[in-house]
Amino acid sequence: MPVIATFFGIVIRMYFGDHPPPHFHAEHRGEKATFNFRGDLLIGNISSRTAKRLIREWASGHRFELMVNWRNVEQGRPLNRIEPLD
Repeated sequence: MPVIATFFGIVIRMYFGDHPPPHFHAEHRGEKATFNFRGDLLIGNISSRTAKRLIREWASGHRFELMVNWRNVEQGRPLNRIEPLD
């Protein structure tokens, strides 16, 4: 599963051949969750409120790049790295 971003101990990935709706996977301190492109938690759990806030902030600032990557996932093309939060 390709890593598309890493920041503040958070790893963001997308799976090839994944199912709709468009989403990404995040991992923080061994906890895993799935988020939509607004940064809303869909499934799983990341207990850190700070990590969830950072994921939401990152996702909302990179919606276009996330959609481009989702199209790449659907078409089996390589994924692009997305800039992390500073």
